[in-house]
Amino acid sequence: MSSKSIKTPVQLYMHLLRQVRKLPKEAQPYYKNYVRQGFNSHSDEDDPERIQMIIERSVKDAEWIVNKYTKNET
Repeated sequence: MSSKSIKTPVQLYMHLLRQVRKLPKEAQPYYKNYVRQGFNSHSDEDDPERIQMIIERSVKDAEWIVNKYTKNET
């Protein structure tokens, strides 16, 4: 899913949790907590441009993390 198809913070949250499920079991609790904390720390954000920037950056970061773990497994 690209950042263009994610429109709301809730969609981002669900997308990131699905990405976390792709990680090794031992890494999942850390990243679930990381996603939850990030969501809570930005919950008061109301600027649409800033929200879109956060969504785009979060999707890129999640892709990087998943790729990092996938490369380490091979």
